[in-house]
Amino acid sequence: MLSPLHKLHIRNPTSLVCSVKLSFYNLTTITPPAADDDASSLSFLILKLDPQALTHNLEFNSVYWTPDLVNKILKHLWNHGPKAIQFFNLLERHPTYTHSAASFDHAIDIAARLRNYKTVWALVARMRKRRVGPNPKTFAIITERYVSAGKPDKAVRVFLSMQEYGCQQDLNSFNTFLDVLCKSRRVEMAYNLFKVLKRRFRADTISYNIIANGFCLLKRTPRALEVLREMVESGLEPTLKTYNVILNGYFKAGQVKEGWQFFLEMKRRRRCEMDVVTYTTVVHGFGVAGEIQKARQVFDEMIGLGILPSVATYNAYIQVLCKKDNVENAILVFEEMLKKGYTPNATTYNVVIRGLCHVGKMDRAMEYLDKMKDDECDPNVQTYNVIIRYYCDEGEIDKSLKVFDRMGNGECLPNLDTYNVLISAMFGRKRSGDLMVAGKLLIEMVDRGFIPRKFTFNRILNGLLLTGNQDFAKEILTAQGRCGSDYC
Repeated sequence: MLSPLHKLHIRNPTSLVCSVKLSFYNLTTITPPAADDDASSLSFLILKLDPQALTHNLEFNSVYWTPDLVNKILKHLWNHGPKAIQFFNLLERHPTYTHSAASFDHAIDIAARLRNYKTVWALVARMRKRRVGPNPKTFAIITERYVSAGKPDKAVRVFLSMQEYGCQQDLNSFNTFLDVLCKSRRVEMAYNLFKVLKRRFRADTISYNIIANGFCLLKRTPRALEVLREMVESGLEPTLKTYNVILNGYFKAGQVKEGWQFFLEMKRRRRCEMDVVTYTTVVHGFGVAGEIQKARQVFDEMIGLGILPSVATYNAYIQVLCKKDNVENAILVFEEMLKKGYTPNATTYNVVIRGLCHVGKMDRAMEYLDKMKDDECDPNVQTYNVIIRYYCDEGEIDKSLKVFDRMGNGECLPNLDTYNVLISAMFGRKRSGDLMVAGKLLIEMVDRGFIPRKFTFNRILNGLLLTGNQDFAKEILTAQGRCGSDYC
């Protein structure tokens, strides 16, 4: 029998706190693994309960905890980092439940995002003690977080020390780490590491492709071609992926003529069968360059050759129409996509919504947001952020706050950008009470594990002190203290 939580459909969290908490205390039967609705309801409860009540419920209620359920809850709590770690730690003491490696990885990722490295390594130690890890994925998570925090040297040391934690390095982990460095634009560091370790790990085409793609991300196509030559000299045969990387590099660098010539050369090489990725790259490349007619010709050529466009192809084409042509033409392609049986994804809707917002058609953008939900395509934080940002740019702060409230009611959790945009808008409008709203948003974002900029703290603190709100300023100072010594 499913627990009472299965029947909870939270739409107005404030009014349901009491009844939800009561349901949690009254669970008396062992339930099977919970569905997504249960994970969502439990996540809501975890956010509302204080530490003592949460401890009591986790220890004494009869929810049937499974790794799958815990992983779903941790994902729901992603934007509530401190609460997620608290839940994870409390559940670890549960008498009948043991965390899986995947759950540890989720918790480590959350702690690393918060830059709470002491907790990260404590979790790694506990993984090892329980013999569920760490594994290569664990180290991929940690190194990626160190790199994104501006600590690439630390990431390299972590990668090189994997064996000390009982985790063997191999070609896959080597390639993963190279990819982490390249995608964070530390391409020279990745290339130097590659040169030193390529024989030890027996670098393959994937290794070379990663480095070449890294240089293409930096718009350094000549360096990418050098890597391609090194690859051939080492006895490895370039793959279609290799050629697609170089092709994308040309267009990304704005070298449209060179990209087109490279594309034609690919067509002439019979052994190089082009795929939907090849054509999508060219369609997008011409579109970004403003050559819409040429983009359409390549799009039609692809279909004529029997290469069916993917959703990503349509997304690329719709995006360039929105940016370089006309949003109404983009919507026509969107409708064409639907008629041909394609299912738009969140990216498709986001591109259309952004295009409508850009030309000031906010009401239609909101219609597409509703259509998105009707089509069972969940809006993501980027969807909401686009609408909130454009409402703020137009001075429609109240409308942006209404959209923000929809996020808070469980549709999608806000991220750091959401808060920054809204707080900046509060200062831009300068209406009575906006400073207090900005302060409350700041405290909420800290509660959810985000680290605001020092400038944001100082701006709000100065405003509160100048307007005589010393008590609230103390709350802001307390929140600032929770962000670490660098902020004090």
